[in-house]
Amino acid sequence: MKLKKTFIGLSVLLLVVACKTNPFTGEKNLNFVSNDQLFPASFAQYNQFLEENDVVRGTAEAEMVKRTGNKIVTAAERYLNANGYQGFLNDFKWEFNLVNDEAVNAFAMPGGKVVFFTGIMPIAKGGGAGEDGVAVVMAHEVAHALADHGAQRISAAQLQQLGGVAGSIALSGKSEQTQQIFAQAYGLGTTVGVMLPFSRSHETEADRIGLTLMAIAGYDPDEAADLWRRMKEESGGQAPPEFLSTHPSSETRINNLEKWAPEAKAEARKYGVKNF
Repeated sequence: MKLKKTFIGLSVLLLVVACKTNPFTGEKNLNFVSNDQLFPASFAQYNQFLEENDVVRGTAEAEMVKRTGNKIVTAAERYLNANGYQGFLNDFKWEFNLVNDEAVNAFAMPGGKVVFFTGIMPIAKGGGAGEDGVAVVMAHEVAHALADHGAQRISAAQLQQLGGVAGSIALSGKSEQTQQIFAQAYGLGTTVGVMLPFSRSHETEADRIGLTLMAIAGYDPDEAADLWRRMKEESGGQAPPEFLSTHPSSETRINNLEKWAPEAKAEARKYGVKNF
């Protein structure tokens, strides 16, 4: 009993102290991992990834990726400084690379390391979108890094493990069959009911933050919904049900982006952007 009470007390303490404010939403988010812990490991993994893959250098598209990324970061810094978060980016070491890979994807690592795959470039630039389409993808990835989504996912996974340990302690006197049933039910329940929705919420948050950043950088946020229409067409509508996916459905994203685009334009006008 004493062990159970101690474990519960430590878990509650972790939840109380391990929070960090999201500068874009003002919400307190779960975060057990400091930049000092996470960023060096992230930078090392990123460098290893670049060494093991075909980085495209010096082409017009590679330069576009770097230019777009830097413009989005400049917009983010303007927003953060204007809203009382001076110095927020001090620990970030931004880097934007185009990698030769057919995957229709891009990703950001904690601390500002971004990879943009060549496979997504035709879709991003499609329909005459050009750099605006690239900016949609880039702003979304930069938003992931700024919102500490990597640290939050690590923290959530640690919390999921703590819950499993707590359940095992609570059932330590029960039969092996009961413990196995709990382990299976807990794993499925926390994945479908907690971890997947948590991941989808990060994607939605990055979409919304990204819209604001790309607009402040001077890119057209209306392009975001069009990009996801092209993504939906490219996939042929093949996707798992949303509740079993790490990402919102294309239709959900399109509806959200259309709804949020006017807000992003209005925010950009506060920073002197007048081209909408």
